[in-house]
Amino acid sequence: MKFLFKIIIPFILLLFCFGCTSKTKKSPIDFYYWRSNYSVNDVEKKVVDSLKVENVYVRFFDVDKKINKISPVGIIQNFDATKLNVNYIPTVFITNQTFLNTSKDQVKVLAKDVYNFLSETAERGTLNNFNEIQIDCDWTKSTRENYFMFLSELKHISGKKLSATLRLHQVKFKEQEGVPPLDKMVLMCYATENPTDQSENNSILDLKIAKDYLKNLNDYPIKLDVALPIYSWAILTNHIGRIKLINSFSEQDLIGKPVKKIRNDFYEVEDDFFVRNFYVSKGFTIKVETVSPELLVETKSFLDTKLPYSYRLIYYHLDSKFLKTIPTQL
Repeated sequence: MKFLFKIIIPFILLLFCFGCTSKTKKSPIDFYYWRSNYSVNDVEKKVVDSLKVENVYVRFFDVDKKINKISPVGIIQNFDATKLNVNYIPTVFITNQTFLNTSKDQVKVLAKDVYNFLSETAERGTLNNFNEIQIDCDWTKSTRENYFMFLSELKHISGKKLSATLRLHQVKFKEQEGVPPLDKMVLMCYATENPTDQSENNSILDLKIAKDYLKNLNDYPIKLDVALPIYSWAILTNHIGRIKLINSFSEQDLIGKPVKKIRNDFYEVEDDFFVRNFYVSKGFTIKVETVSPELLVETKSFLDTKLPYSYRLIYYHLDSKFLKTIPTQL
């Protein structure tokens, strides 16, 4: 009997420990940089070094179409690749409407223009070598043909590795919205709801909603990395229900302000004041949405059950204001 216990107890402990360690797999950590002016402070540098970050995806510019004219907007200022000792991956956000009612010839020209302008931006910032380009576009069924053609053209023209972002709905409805001609994508595991819907849910990340969209994630045919949110914002609602979104906002911004907490995350304005150059009147409602480290751990544990392979974790985004949100155990 003693011999039997000697065998069984270590075996049970081994199973228990295996269950603990396999619940949340360790993933290498990278970052997005999504601010219009490139400036990295000492706190951000320290976090990048301490987490041994290898890759930083820098949004170089956006592409949009207005009055049938396609052009770059929101171009990054003062980019300097020497600020961090990392592998920079130039990233371009393209609006879905850019590909609506756009001819195939225009798509081909767009691919050339995007690569040329991206290369010029990289050169100005002393980024002489880069191996990958990432495209961020919330494509739909109506734009997928043009968008997928754009990706193929860009990959051919650049000769670089090409990746793209993947939204939750593009996973759930992949039969309708299609799968891009790529070898790698990044799942954007956030923006689970529209912040203007005035829902009680957290529009940045609601795990229940994310699980519904991602229940067949393990069937997605392209290998994925995963982006998780560490940002926060405020949803400001006025007397007639109009909504304004204030980015990079936290509850600390309300300290000393004439507001009253009416329930979790919701505040009522008791007197007029300015916050971040926004004029806030008495009676307005402010909803502050954040993502806790605990929610990120829980989300990562869920994703580990859906992705059987190793993947990189990319936090959105590199800003000292949000870095305390990063869980220490991931």
